[in-house]
Amino acid sequence: MDHIERHNLPATLDLVVLSHLRWDFVYQRPQHLLSRCARVRRVFFCEEPVVHDDREFAARLDVSPREPNVWVCAPQLPAGLSHTEAERLQRELLDRLLVEQQLNHFVAWYYSPMPLGFTRHLRPAAIIYDCMDELSGFVGASPLLREREQELFTRADLVFTGGQSLWEAKRMQHASVHAFPSSIDAPHFESARGAGESGAALPEAEPTDQADIPSPRLGYFGVIDERMDLELIAGIADARPDWHIVMVGPVVKIDPARLPRRANIHYLGGKAYQDLPAYIAGWDVALMPFAHNDSTRFISPTKTPEYLAAGKPVVSTSIRDVVRPYGDLGLVAIADSVDEFVAAIAGELGRGDRARWLAEVDAFLAGNSWDTTWERMQRLIAAVIRGPGVRAGSARATASV
Repeated sequence: MDHIERHNLPATLDLVVLSHLRWDFVYQRPQHLLSRCARVRRVFFCEEPVVHDDREFAARLDVSPREPNVWVCAPQLPAGLSHTEAERLQRELLDRLLVEQQLNHFVAWYYSPMPLGFTRHLRPAAIIYDCMDELSGFVGASPLLREREQELFTRADLVFTGGQSLWEAKRMQHASVHAFPSSIDAPHFESARGAGESGAALPEAEPTDQADIPSPRLGYFGVIDERMDLELIAGIADARPDWHIVMVGPVVKIDPARLPRRANIHYLGGKAYQDLPAYIAGWDVALMPFAHNDSTRFISPTKTPEYLAAGKPVVSTSIRDVVRPYGDLGLVAIADSVDEFVAAIAGELGRGDRARWLAEVDAFLAGNSWDTTWERMQRLIAAVIRGPGVRAGSARATASV
């Protein structure tokens, strides 16, 4: 058996992903990992259902291609269904997909435990739980979520976590929990470097909706939701009206009327992943103004290494997975109050040792890539599939799977 056979998954093995996120929403951890998986195998990304107003609507599963070998599967359901009825229909639609696509040998990959309600009967080669967030801490979380997660722990062969603090919270709940913190597509974000450095001009390709915003610019990209400290953003804008805050990303789960409105705060909406470097290139400092609440307790922001790979200094609130390791190593400035943030931003704007700092950033990020992360993950999965047996309580040792 050669190196590839020992450590890589069989090319005939498909992936069925059960996700609470939508593929076309924000390009993040699932897309980075699964697009790499899809280089050699089929990936069926099953989203939460779309509910139609018509109670007579005939349920169906819309299956559409995205990247090569990636199919997005979106259940379309009628209105007025009970939770039990909705899960029954999703099970029927999923079963039909397995038959039509000849999904006879697959790994079930969960981003949320909630789909257990319509997938308990499946017989996958392995069950993986990629726990990227503590979903029970988010606004609108199902009361069933904690119970379903405990069930998923009994069925899963492997649990991956999206950060170190989440690993610490989950490691005693399963026999095989592995931390895989946020990685980067370094070449993608390194393309932002050079703009604004040493007096260099901004690139000609700067986005039109950002081009007329004065400098200095303080930028954020990502989802704008209950994790944002809106009072902090407003306080920075009020304290320094000569600084301009650029917010790139969709507003979800919060009323847009709650967003602070100032002449020096600019909301540019969601942008495509491929366009992000062009926006970051025009920033002077990157921000992570996260609130301290249940939804941020275990987050490990992917944007931390992405900002750094783009060569931008970063100021963040004291999120645990940012403080450790980025803050402790002096790669990211940590602040919480308005006064602390303003002082930290001013310090980054006046930084005189940029070359040394950037060298330290590059040394830290070296070898940190989504390619490496996926390779490590698939080796663990391959070991489970090719292992001599199944640990007690795992998915394949459970009679209902």
